[in-house]
Amino acid sequence: MELIATALPWAQVALSALLIAAILLQQSGTDTGGALGGGEGSSWQNSKRGVEKVLFNATIIIALLFAVSSFLALIVR
Repeated sequence: MELIATALPWAQVALSALLIAAILLQQSGTDTGGALGGGEGSSWQNSKRGVEKVLFNATIIIALLFAVSSFLALIVR
């Protein structure tokens, strides 16, 4: 348990850096209006392919790992 308590902060720092990089590397194809429900009408036709899809899935996995490590940090204390 002591090993987890000492390694967990380092894992959280690494996961947070990876998560920030994954979010910043994603392509932003919409403007602010698109994020709020406005924008172009054909935005539902866009599908993720190739590297964009891999990066999207990796972002989700990294975010889940970060959330699990945060909950684990609460338990270990």
